[in-house]
Amino acid sequence: MKVALQMDPIGSVNIDADSTFRIGLEAQARGHSLFYYTPDRLAFSEGRVTARGWPVELRRVKGDHVSYGPETEVDLGEFDVVWLRQDPPFDMGYITTTHILEMIHPRTLVVNDPFWVRNSPEKLLVLRFPDLTPPTTIARDLATIRAFKQKHGDIILKPLYGNGGAGVFRLDENDRNLSSLYELFTGMSREPMIVQKFLPAVAKGDKRVILVDGEAVGAINRVPQAGETRSNMHVGGRPEPVGLTERDREICARIGPVLRDKGQVFVGIDVIGDWLTEINVTSPTGIQELERFDGTNTAALIWQAIEAKRAAQR
Repeated sequence: MKVALQMDPIGSVNIDADSTFRIGLEAQARGHSLFYYTPDRLAFSEGRVTARGWPVELRRVKGDHVSYGPETEVDLGEFDVVWLRQDPPFDMGYITTTHILEMIHPRTLVVNDPFWVRNSPEKLLVLRFPDLTPPTTIARDLATIRAFKQKHGDIILKPLYGNGGAGVFRLDENDRNLSSLYELFTGMSREPMIVQKFLPAVAKGDKRVILVDGEAVGAINRVPQAGETRSNMHVGGRPEPVGLTERDREICARIGPVLRDKGQVFVGIDVIGDWLTEINVTSPTGIQELERFDGTNTAALIWQAIEAKRAAQR
């Protein structure tokens, strides 16, 4: 198949951690060709969805992990698969790429389905499952946020459309910084904030469960550094092997059919203790760590699902 990777600059990825890089390697191993471009090079041009980028060949060699062919403009409507894999923030630039890619999907299979990526951002899709999630409020109104804190005491405040643990704050019962943080957030953005009850179980880790086409395939645990609330690997969280609990399987059984129906082939959910906190559909990570820990080749499972979908279209 002809495969295009829409992602952040490929030359600077961590080849031992980046999930898109691993997906690209697996594509090559299965005989598929790769074309790479960054989101700013995507365009709608007189009825065609185009991208300016490079054919690439990937290899697991640090410092020499990618070779580029000649820069060229391609018609993405002539590709079999396009991967929507740039990192958030989930801003209007990101949203615009989903609108453009939606024009070629599903004739060209866009993974994950751009319509439902746009309509199911990670911190909002969980709201459909209130019995699986900790107490949560999404608001821009300070009085609403203050009332939530007064009720629950120890809270987490974070940007609604951020990623990687950036801008995540814990405010415990004795903290006096809510008004200052509110001023900081609202001065930088017009978006609401998300507030959740703090879960002490995060000290034991924030579990990332990987789902492929709605089915759980494994999990890793991300343990925060000493003195740190955030467990994201972007901010120093330590990945550890972990199994799936009955509660994890219950959560996946509830959300899996929804993800599959919405064309979300590769998803990573976050579970703290017994509670679902995020459903990551934009650019989930964790498959390389899972493969190292228990040998699960998630990239192969993802490509099996994609190849089956393409075969069904023919």
